[in-house]
Amino acid sequence: MDPRQRIRDIVQNNHIVLFMKGTPQFPQCGFSSRTSEALKACGCDYSTINVLAEPEIREHLPTYSEWPTFPQVFINGELVGGCDIVMELFRSGQLKELTASAT
Repeated sequence: MDPRQRIRDIVQNNHIVLFMKGTPQFPQCGFSSRTSEALKACGCDYSTINVLAEPEIREHLPTYSEWPTFPQVFINGELVGGCDIVMELFRSGQLKELTASAT
């Protein structure tokens, strides 16, 4: 499958998806770890993709999303952003609202 189509399918078929380095249990960077922890603290279910284990996704996601770095969070098919934005939303309480409205 074309990597961009695979990314599109992942984003569209998961209400909340985190593209990260590593896994929530074994994050491979601090930014990915903090982002995962913020989502966990919201009490939401979310899917993760380890971009280190998926080189085609790691290569093509930045052009798909027009966001150059990892992690990347998508909610309801829309890019929310990376660690800094997710942490701002978490501190303001907006992340909990966004995740609660994910359908």
